[in-house]
Amino acid sequence: MSHCHVAAIQPSRAIEGGRVTILGSGFHVDGAELPDVRFGSTRARLVFASASRLIALVPPGIPEGGRVPIHVAGSNGAAASVEIASRFATGLHQVDNPVFDRSGNLYVTYSGTRGLQVPVSIFRVRPNGARESFASGIVNPTSVAIGHDGRLYVSSRFEGVVYQVEDDGEAKPYATDLGVACGMAFGSDGTLFVGDRTGTIFKIDSRGHAKTFATLPASVAAFHLALGPDGMLYVAGPTLAPYDAVYRVDANGAVTVLTQAFGRPQGLAFDPNDNLVVCSNDNAYRLGQLRN
Repeated sequence: MSHCHVAAIQPSRAIEGGRVTILGSGFHVDGAELPDVRFGSTRARLVFASASRLIALVPPGIPEGGRVPIHVAGSNGAAASVEIASRFATGLHQVDNPVFDRSGNLYVTYSGTRGLQVPVSIFRVRPNGARESFASGIVNPTSVAIGHDGRLYVSSRFEGVVYQVEDDGEAKPYATDLGVACGMAFGSDGTLFVGDRTGTIFKIDSRGHAKTFATLPASVAAFHLALGPDGMLYVAGPTLAPYDAVYRVDANGAVTVLTQAFGRPQGLAFDPNDNLVVCSNDNAYRLGQLRN
């Protein structure tokens, strides 16, 4: 049997059950069995196979928090591996991006089903991974963001309200009448942008007064917002279409399509190198740098 060749692994990081693409040449896919792909010593299930590309699911039981070698039977070339993420917090119902405060604490929501008031709305996860109750009484908390004042802000898609949360977990309304309020992002001047999944992006000043900033196609789930290093607002929101757009909104509220290549985008954020990272239904994707 001739050898096949592994050229690259995409992405370089994954979680249990995640899809990993193995690029190369000469993969043997015409026989009675598909190629034997292993993560460490554990065989992985293939969900796609061609002579130049294999897509494998990370099998259960792989050690977390380190690199795991990937081997395709009959392959040669450089060693291939993937870094497996480690679990940081569990037992949550997060709808949008979580957020870190200046002390390294992570804030995440437990949203629950529509209209359900759960015992704890917001959990705080300490840097050592310890989870503690932080705030309650917010129905369907959806998005969280840290304001310029260092406080936590939380949107409720059920109430159409953005809450301001004090250090002791006490929550008070900051802005109201925001439709199905979901994604949030703060501008450099402290302006808060909030996405109403029926199609409106609101712009809220420091006194909590809201006005319509931009209009987009409605989302079936939630809008996800991020402010870019170029000062523009980036928005994603899944629809019933096979592929959804990531939008760019300028300072005047004019909307353009940045890309339309994602199936059900569920979150977005900028990394320290100004790359836009988009979480889709099967993977996280990194776009190019978006600077002025």
